[in-house]
Amino acid sequence: MPDLRRKLPSSHALFVFDAAARNGSFTAAAAELNVTQPAVSRMLGQFEDYLGVRLFDRTNGRAALTEDGEILYRHVSDGFRSIEGGLIEIDRRRKGTETVTLSVSSAFTTHWLMPRIDKLQRQFPTVDLRFQLISGPLRGPVDNVDLGMRFRDRYDPERNGALVMKEVMLPICSPAYRDADSADGPIEPNTIIRLADTPGDWAAEYPAFLTKRSGPAKSLSFSDYAVVVQAALLGQGIALGWLTVAAHWLLTGALVPASETLSTTQRLCELVHPHDRSIRPVVGEIRDWIIEQMRSDMAAIDRLYPRLRLMPASY
Repeated sequence: MPDLRRKLPSSHALFVFDAAARNGSFTAAAAELNVTQPAVSRMLGQFEDYLGVRLFDRTNGRAALTEDGEILYRHVSDGFRSIEGGLIEIDRRRKGTETVTLSVSSAFTTHWLMPRIDKLQRQFPTVDLRFQLISGPLRGPVDNVDLGMRFRDRYDPERNGALVMKEVMLPICSPAYRDADSADGPIEPNTIIRLADTPGDWAAEYPAFLTKRSGPAKSLSFSDYAVVVQAALLGQGIALGWLTVAAHWLLTGALVPASETLSTTQRLCELVHPHDRSIRPVVGEIRDWIIEQMRSDMAAIDRLYPRLRLMPASY
C-alpha cells in the first residue's frame, strides 16, 4: 500500500479515470461525478503526467483507452468490484445476511441445484447466493468467489478441496426414448448427444444400449452441458450423464439409464475454496450441505438401480 500511494497523485484520480474509461467520454464522466468537463480533463491530464504515459486517445469528443489505459482499467475495475463486494458483504452482515458466491457449471446449477434451491434457502435463510456459471467443462482457477466445483486428477496434490464424489458417468435418456415402439414403423437409429470439446467418442465404449434402436448413430453436439441434459430430457437421444448433474432426473424417473455400465475416471469432483483466504463458517456449512445431499442422491440411485453398483464406484 505505501508503494501504491507513491504511484498515485490522489485516490480520487482513480475514480475519475474509472468513470471516463467506462463512459468513453470526459463529458459523460463529468456528469456522473457531478463536476465540470474541464475538471475531469485537468485531473486526467495530471494523472497521465504523473504516470508518464497516455491513458486516453482523445478524438472527436471521445476518449478511447490506450494500451496502457486498458491495462490500468482492467485492474482498477477489478479492484473497485472487489471493494464494492466487501462493502456490500459488510452491510449485509450488519443486517444479518451474508453473501456466498459459487463458481459452478450452468448444468449443475440448472439440473441439480435448482430443484433443491428452496431446500437450500430454508437451510440458510440469511444467505444471499450468487453464481459464477461455467457452460462447458469445469476448469479454471477459483478466484473472487467463495467456493468452486472443480475436477482434478486424484493423484494431483490439493489441500483446499473437499470431496464431493469421484467422477462417474452413465449413458442416460428419457423413458420414452428408451422404450420407443416400432409398431408404427421403423425406429430411427440412436442419436448420441455430445458435449463439445470433450475428447474421445464415448459412445464407442458401449457396444449396446438399453434401447430398441439400431443402425448407425447420429449425433447432436452442444457447448453447454445444461443443454445436453435438456436434450436428453426432451427425448432427443442418449447423453453421457455426469452423476453430479443428472442425479435429480434419475431419481424422479425423467431420465433412466441407457446402459447398465458406468464410466469412471481418475478424476475427483471437489468443492474448492480460494488458496489466498480461509473458508468462512457459512461457506463451509454450504459446502458440507452440498456434499451430504450428493451422497444421499448416490445412495438413493444405488438402491433404485443396484446393478450399477454406484456407491462403490463413487466413493
